[in-house]
Amino acid sequence: MNILLELKHLKLFSLPARPVICKGLLIVIVLVVLRAILSPFLAINSSEKEEFYESTVPDLFPGIRRDKFVEVPQIIWGLNNQKIAFARACLTARFLNRSLLMPSLSASLFYKEVDLLQPIDFDKVFDFNKFNARCHGFVRLARYSEVLNRSEPMKLQKGSGRRWTVERDLDQLQQFIGGKADDSEVIEIVGKHPFLWPDHWPVKDYAKIFDCLVLVPEIETEVVKVISKIREAGQRARHEAGISHSKQRRDVSTNLPIPYVAVHMRIEKDWMIHCKKWEQRSKSHEICSSKEEIIHKVSQITDLRRPVVVYLAVADSLLDDDSITSGWRVGMVAYEKKKLGVTDIYDRQPYLIKSAIDFEVCSRADVFVGNSFSTFSNLVVLSRTERLYNLGKASSCGENIGLSSYAYNVMGDDGGPQRWMTDMSDTNLQRLSYGTNNVSCH
Repeated sequence: MNILLELKHLKLFSLPARPVICKGLLIVIVLVVLRAILSPFLAINSSEKEEFYESTVPDLFPGIRRDKFVEVPQIIWGLNNQKIAFARACLTARFLNRSLLMPSLSASLFYKEVDLLQPIDFDKVFDFNKFNARCHGFVRLARYSEVLNRSEPMKLQKGSGRRWTVERDLDQLQQFIGGKADDSEVIEIVGKHPFLWPDHWPVKDYAKIFDCLVLVPEIETEVVKVISKIREAGQRARHEAGISHSKQRRDVSTNLPIPYVAVHMRIEKDWMIHCKKWEQRSKSHEICSSKEEIIHKVSQITDLRRPVVVYLAVADSLLDDDSITSGWRVGMVAYEKKKLGVTDIYDRQPYLIKSAIDFEVCSRADVFVGNSFSTFSNLVVLSRTERLYNLGKASSCGENIGLSSYAYNVMGDDGGPQRWMTDMSDTNLQRLSYGTNNVSCH
C-alpha cells in the first residue's frame, strides 16, 4: 500500500495518457516488489515463521540487546524451583539489558549430591522459539552459537551470608550496567544458583515469564493423553450414575469437555514430618492436612455438578497405597495416575518431565485444590490467576467464575477450603516461594 501511495505521490498515475504497455510494466514492478517483501513468510513453515519473527522484528525495548549476554549456573532442584530460578535469571538479564544464554535445567532431583544431577537443555522441555515470541520485547533467550567470543566473560560473583542484603545485591547488579562491563560480550554469574539469589522483581513480572513457557510438542502430547483419560473416567462416572440421556445429549451438543477437579495432595511421610516442624516453629496450625481433612474440605466445594472425577497429584511413594482413592464422598470419584492407567506415560520420563505433566494437568483443571505452603500449588494458582486477569477477572469471591482454586489447608468463611487467587500486587515472590496461609479470593 505504501509503495502505491509513493508512486501516486510521484504522479506516475496522474500523467497524461500513456501507452498501455507502460501501465502494465508498472503493475508488474509493483507485484515483484510486494512478492519480495512477503516471500519470507510464504516460504517457511510455522516453526520457522516464529524464528523469523523473533529475529527480524525490532525490539520494543531496544535495551534488550542481542549482542550482549548473561550466563548463569545450571538450574537445579524441583520443577517449580527451577521455573522460579529461570524466571529470576531472565529478569536479571533484562535488568542488565542483555539476552540470557539458554541455561541447563536438571532432569533429576538431588538436593545435595550435585555430581548426580542430570542436566537437560531448556529446549528439550520448553519451546525456545515460542518463548521468545511470547516474551518478545520483555526478555530474550539466546543460544550459545550467538556468542562471538570477542572478549573474555566478565564474572559477577554473587554474595552470600546474612550480610549480603537485597540492597547490596541490587547495588552490585547496577555496577554491571554500562561502563567497563559493557566491553564484555558475556557476564557470567557465578556462585549460588538463581533460586537463592535475592529477589528484586514483582509477581506480575514472574507471571509474564511463566506464561511464556510452553511445553515442547512431545511433552504436550503426553499432557493431552493424561487429561483425556481423566475426562473419559468422568464420562464413565456419569454413565454409571445414570445421568439422563437427554442431559448427556445436551453436553455433547455443546461440545463441552467433561470437567474434573485436581487436588495436589501433600500427605507423603517426608512432607508431613517437614510441615509438622514448620507448624511448631511458626505456631500455625494451617500448614499440614491429613487425607481425611483434605477429603472433607474438597467435598464442600460446590463449583461442579456431581458425579465428578477428582485427580490426585501425589508423590510416587503413595501410588501403591490404595486407600488414598477410597473414602471420598458420594459423587466424587478419585483417581491417581496408577488407577487411571497412565503410569506408562510417566515411567518413561525423568523426574522433571513427570512434574511438568502433572503441573499442566492441575493447571488446566476446572477446579484446583492445593496447599498454600507448596511451591507447586502456588505456581499452579499463579498460572490460573494470570489467565483470569487476562479475562478481566480480578476476583473469585462469592461466585463461580471458572478456573476456581482453593487452599485446603486454610479454612474459608463457609467452613470449606479458602478460595484462592494470587496477589498480583506483591513486590516479590517470597510468599509463593516459601508459602503463606494469608490467601484470599482476590
